[in-house]
Amino acid sequence: MSEPIRVVVTGAAGQIAYSLLYMIAKGDVFGADQTLILHLLDIVPMAGVLEGVVMELADCALPLLRQVVPTTDPAVAFKDVSAAFLVGAMPRKEGMERKDLLASNVTIFKAQGEALDKYAKKDVKVLVVGNPANTNALVCSHYAPSIPRENFTAMTRLDQNRARAHIAVKVNVPVDDVKNVIIWGNHSATQFPDAKHATAKIGLVEKSVYDAINNQSYLEEDFVSIIQKRGAAVIAARKMSSAMSAAKAASDHMKDWWNGTSPGNFVSMAVVSDGSYGVPKDIVFSFPVEIKNKEWTIVQGLDVDEFARSKLEVTSQELLEEKEEAMAVCSQD
Repeated sequence: MSEPIRVVVTGAAGQIAYSLLYMIAKGDVFGADQTLILHLLDIVPMAGVLEGVVMELADCALPLLRQVVPTTDPAVAFKDVSAAFLVGAMPRKEGMERKDLLASNVTIFKAQGEALDKYAKKDVKVLVVGNPANTNALVCSHYAPSIPRENFTAMTRLDQNRARAHIAVKVNVPVDDVKNVIIWGNHSATQFPDAKHATAKIGLVEKSVYDAINNQSYLEEDFVSIIQKRGAAVIAARKMSSAMSAAKAASDHMKDWWNGTSPGNFVSMAVVSDGSYGVPKDIVFSFPVEIKNKEWTIVQGLDVDEFARSKLEVTSQELLEEKEEAMAVCSQD
């Protein structure tokens, strides 16, 4: 068994964390031999609920879990952590304007960025799950200047998982036989789920998804719309937002970041743009990436046709507007 690593989960008394903590603590993310110390952060009103979560983790009798540190203090939560799952965020309430939501979240992610900067390991891997995730990740990085910007990512893996699962059902294959579906842009209704570079194994033959489905208008209209609106469909059915699937996606995202992707496979992660594919620089934008030695690189050289380009422009514009609104709040410090 290796030395324990410290992992923080924020919003630890919430719905997503309730599924995520078990996945982390039993070894799904960092490996079956990696011992862990879990730091659980939540706000003061949730401290009692947090104690119940600590009890349940103890009652799971998980061999990799060496210690649990519940806290409402960011200084304790982020101390010496190697990985951070930033799940807690201000949810959008009825009648709330996007700029109000961004302003509320700037306050949260400023505090967490400053705490990461001051207390976390400098090679900490930060995954922002709480929405608006892309811009929250940008804000968090802004307030943690001593940590490389590459170490801040936002989650679009849930959208990728949704898209893969949808295609798998459509072509009647196991989900593992569908690969390289891409989510471009923002984790919002402007995201672009792109099946153009995806493949599906039909029998023993790997085919392009476009050939397998053989319906271009479906893949560029219905498929895109269904994935964009899937979160809303879950809320309509469950009366609550996605939790189990969001936790699984966060687990998948960090697992690949930690352990790497297999050759020829790429995954979608929202990362700070370097201008690839004509995307504006310095917004947190979802790209296809490959990962090796805990470092991601944007997959280059993919063909982006006129249809895809138009979709990338829409989601880029939304992210530029979010950035402008968030940075206006930051500049009021």
